Amino acid sequence: MPWYLLAAIALGTVTSPALTITTRSRAVAPGEIVLVTITGAAPGSPPRVRAFNRDLPPFAVDDRTWRVLVGIDLDVKPGKHVLTVDAGAEHASQTLVVAPKQFPVRRLTVDEAFVNPPESARVRIEEESKLVAAIWNSSPTERQWTGPFERPVPQPANSAFGTRSVFNGEPRSAHGGADFLSPAGTPVNAPNTGRVILVRNLYYSGNTVIIDHGLGLFSFFAHLSETSVTEGQTITTGTVVGKVGATGRVTGPHLHWTVRVGGARVDPLSLLALLGEPAPVKK
Repeated sequence: MPWYLLAAIALGTVTSPALTITTRSRAVAPGEIVLVTITGAAPGSPPRVRAFNRDLPPFAVDDRTWRVLVGIDLDVKPGKHVLTVDAGAEHASQTLVVAPKQFPVRRLTVDEAFVNPPESARVRIEEESKLVAAIWNSSPTERQWTGPFERPVPQPANSAFGTRSVFNGEPRSAHGGADFLSPAGTPVNAPNTGRVILVRNLYYSGNTVIIDHGLGLFSFFAHLSETSVTEGQTITTGTVVGKVGATGRVTGPHLHWTVRVGGARVDPLSLLALLGEPAPVKK
């Protein structure tokens, strides 16, 4: 199991006369991913999976086995949430008990223009926000990733995901990604196969690359010093998409990696824990 697995894997199984639902996750809490496996569905017909008021697209493992990634957004309230599966005439459900999670507060000092932008930048910021929001809803229904996900850089990540940010003394939105403590110029590798959906300089995130891995799963890399891919390009695991930098709202060079699953903000380390490279076997 990868070294970065910070909590015990949580397992659960629910059965119906024909369907079996099995779940696996680091934890069931805001910012986590739950990997759901469904067995017993009729061949050739994908089941309908719904959780957290969203329909979630499954992918086939074999003729009677399907999987789906369920993202638990940062703002999901603790308590019981029902996951439902419909496959033809068969129906099954499982209750996901979301545990409360407290995120720390970080206080940072940045250029004041990135806390209270000038009027001249407001239209740009609004347009970029709408653009990125539309991308989160544009993923194809086919899975594009292949094999395990890999770390985009070799350096470790800090625990910034979900941190409530205070910039120049003013509270702002939660930190929706993981920050990797990488030196400027470090190559940033695609964590898996996908299609490059955006390459441009954005006001807050600086030089940015977004990769669509399919089925509502996206990687968003920010603050790059330079980019080396183009929009519409199909890339494979390990393709260099750019280099670590300090563009946009930053306090210094680092890699910011955001992962979205079905619109939910989730910790990239949760993705690596569930779908990442397996740990080497000790001899």
